[in-house]
Amino acid sequence: EVQLVESGGGLVQAGGSLRLSCAASGFTFDDYAIGWFRQAPGKEREGVSCISSSDGSTYYADSMKGRFTISRDDAKNTAYLQMNNLKPEDAGVYFCASDGGPGDCLLDIDEYDYWGQGTQVTLSS
Repeated sequence: EVQLVESGGGLVQAGGSLRLSCAASGFTFDDYAIGWFRQAPGKEREGVSCISSSDGSTYYADSMKGRFTISRDDAKNTAYLQMNNLKPEDAGVYFCASDGGPGDCLLDIDEYDYWGQGTQVTLSS
């Protein structure tokens, strides 16, 4: 059974940091790109960042560049999202997802096959 389990969310002050984890099982992790997405209340799910399977190349949405860092540890079947200098607009449920397609990763929801249940990130001012 394919599973993606996010953890690491919580309540943080604006300007603070969080590190999210995405633990995967049930598939060959290092064959899959991993993407992070988020969804705020009343808004559509949006792409945050992704990391490819082949060479570990990364991609970030513009508003996350310089603040977020995506990484992966294939030996642990886990991907991470380090989030620094968090802003109120970063609040939402963060999801990780896997994409088995070839080539570089894309922040296109339709490309992703499996999804985790999400972890909540809440900002306090």
